[in-house]
Amino acid sequence: MKRALALLVLLSGCAVGPDFERPAAPKGERYTAGATPSAVAPASGGASQRIAVGEAVAADWWRLFRSERLDGVIGAALQGSRTIAAARATLAAARENVLAARGGYWPRVDFAASVERAKGSALQSSVGSRTAAIGSPAETIYSLGPTVSYAPDVFGATRRQVEQQQALADLQGYELGAAYLTLTGNAVTQAITIASLRAQIQAAEDVVSDDMRNVELVQLEFEAGKVARTDVLTAQTQLASDRTLLPPLRQQLAAARHALAILTGRSPAQWSPPDFDLKDFTLPGALPLSLPSALVRQRPDILAAEAQLHADSAAIGIATAQLYPGLTLSASLGQTALDAGSLFNGANAYWSLAGQLAAPLFHGGTLEAQRRAAIDTYRAQLATYEQTVLQAFQQVADSLRALEHDAELLASNQQLLDTATDALQLQRASYEAGKSSVLQLIDAERSYQQARLGLAKAQAQRLQDTAQLLVALGGGWWDAKLERPSSAPQ
Repeated sequence: MKRALALLVLLSGCAVGPDFERPAAPKGERYTAGATPSAVAPASGGASQRIAVGEAVAADWWRLFRSERLDGVIGAALQGSRTIAAARATLAAARENVLAARGGYWPRVDFAASVERAKGSALQSSVGSRTAAIGSPAETIYSLGPTVSYAPDVFGATRRQVEQQQALADLQGYELGAAYLTLTGNAVTQAITIASLRAQIQAAEDVVSDDMRNVELVQLEFEAGKVARTDVLTAQTQLASDRTLLPPLRQQLAAARHALAILTGRSPAQWSPPDFDLKDFTLPGALPLSLPSALVRQRPDILAAEAQLHADSAAIGIATAQLYPGLTLSASLGQTALDAGSLFNGANAYWSLAGQLAAPLFHGGTLEAQRRAAIDTYRAQLATYEQTVLQAFQQVADSLRALEHDAELLASNQQLLDTATDALQLQRASYEAGKSSVLQLIDAERSYQQARLGLAKAQAQRLQDTAQLLVALGGGWWDAKLERPSSAPQ
């Protein structure tokens, strides 16, 4: 008996299937083929951004933009977001599933009570040694008592199930982190979009005002007999054309406002975002840049893919354990009587102990196929994990290069605006002096208009690409006040 118990304990320490090992982190220190720049700045001067290689991103990464309005909006979004609420509830459910799986480690104790009407052999089997004649009347049988059953985890199926559920709970924790990162990133993007569109609308309205002055000027010149009627029509056509710029921009602004309201968990009728201006945002002077080896341990989408890989590894162990015998131990204790009054009489007590060993012999290849399917699922998830890592590296590389190009574009647009402003002033003076045509004046105003709009877009794009880089690096979600997975970054 002691040897049997010792063997049972020894077998209980065995868990079939592979033990999960985290994929190795990459050893490289760069995201692009070329060297990572130490700083990014427009060629003609302007705000410079230093790249701090190896530094981690803070959880409240948006505070780098130094906008109190933005801080308030993101605080409202984190508090009211339905996406965050759903992710929290899903994580809570996953953790309850872990507790449910751990229940398999313990014996199951139940209490049963029954009332049965029986006759003949059924009555004899129910009351044991008490014999019932075939012709005897039917009797009522009362019974009650506890039952205990226990399935020792001989080959580790229960442990693998707990491991799988814990991995799935970690996955949901990382999904919560991803929801946090996506929410804050989208809120910053929409806020900058609002600021950019308001700047573009202001530029377009200024252009329309200039067009109106041109129409008045050309009308006066026409009435004085200095220009032809075609000049008046040309100026009026330009005014009408520039007015068409405003409705699409205003629609885009309305859509951005509505999107930001939804991010805070409220409808556009319930809440309107503040009127962001580009001057409300300060371009971060220092940008943290995590190394690739750190990125794979901190981006929530990569960690979620890794957690799914862990769950699929445990599934191989579960499928493997089904190929081995299963042992079930059970016991029962109770009272059985033919009348309720004598149910608790000591003479009517009974007990039983049982053990059952079931080994699979032939299942038509089902069990082996299930194990092979689990292995194939693991391989597929490994490829998905690797693809997720590659896409993350691409996003960081794209953002780094975008910041360099944004600086160049900003410098070019600023130079274009300066030149267009000077050219417009000269053309207005020349037209008033009768030395140039209205077409030359309108061309100068068109160049000025495009330069104004281009500069506003370039300023916003640099801010948005900065935000995209911080999001691509993981946004420091692991330091936020979220439910942390068991394997979250420390």
